[in-house]
Amino acid sequence: MKFIRFTVNENLYKGVLDNQEIQEISGDIFGQWEYTGETYSLNEVKLLAPLEPNHIIGIGANYVAKVADRPDGLPEIPVFFFKPNSSVIGPEESIVIPGALDEVKFESELAVVIGKEMKDVAEADVLDYVFGYTVGNDVTAPQFFREDGHWMVGKSFDTFTPLGPVIETSLDPFNVNVEARLNDEEKQNSATELMIVPIREMLSYLSSVMTLKHGDVILTGSPLGAEFVKSGDKIACEIKGIGTLENTFV
Repeated sequence: MKFIRFTVNENLYKGVLDNQEIQEISGDIFGQWEYTGETYSLNEVKLLAPLEPNHIIGIGANYVAKVADRPDGLPEIPVFFFKPNSSVIGPEESIVIPGALDEVKFESELAVVIGKEMKDVAEADVLDYVFGYTVGNDVTAPQFFREDGHWMVGKSFDTFTPLGPVIETSLDPFNVNVEARLNDEEKQNSATELMIVPIREMLSYLSSVMTLKHGDVILTGSPLGAEFVKSGDKIACEIKGIGTLENTFV
C-alpha cells in the first residue's frame, strides 16, 4: 500500500495511491483511518513529502563497493546524526544551496518509517515496528562539517531532506537497489546488501539508545557515487517498488 500526502487547490489531503488513482483517506495512518470515498487523478494533485516526520536520524558512511569489502564486525559505535524536520521537502520542490556555497552533495537513501514505539527491540523483531519505506535524499554541505566530526550544520539546512514520493508498506528492504541519476546520468546503483550496518542491526541498536516512535524516519545510508552538484542540476533518487524522488537544485 502506498500512502501519500498531497494538495489540491492548496487544500491538504492524505490518500492511498493505486497506479494513477488516489483514494482519499481520513484519520491517522499509524492508527485508525478510513476511506472518504473521494478520488483524484495523480496528474491533478501536487505531491508533498508523504509524512511530517517526528525525528529524522541518519547514518554516515554505511555502504561498501562490493560484498567482499564488508567488515567482519560492526562498528562499536555507528556514526549517527539528527536532521531537523524543518529540512523536509517533497517531490519536485527545489533544494536550496546555501548562499555562501556554490555546491552541495546529493545522497540517495532508503528511508525507514517507524510505525510504533520501539525500545530495546531485538534484531529479529525490528521489522514488526516498521510502518513502511520511502526514498530520501540526505543533502549535505560537508563544507560546514567540523574537523572533529560534528556534522549537524552541514546536514540541517532548510530543504536538505527531500522525502517521497510515497510510503510503501509492502517492500522487501533487503532486496532493493538504491539509485540516483544526476541530469539523467546514473551515479548511484547499489543493493542494500552492501550496507555496513544492516537495517535490522541499525534499528535494534538505535532502539537500545533511544525510544523510537511512530513517524520517526531513519535514513539508512547512501551508496558510493554521491557527488557535488550546482544550481540547475536535477537529481532523481529511485528505489523500485517505492518510486522516484525528483528535485532541482537552486
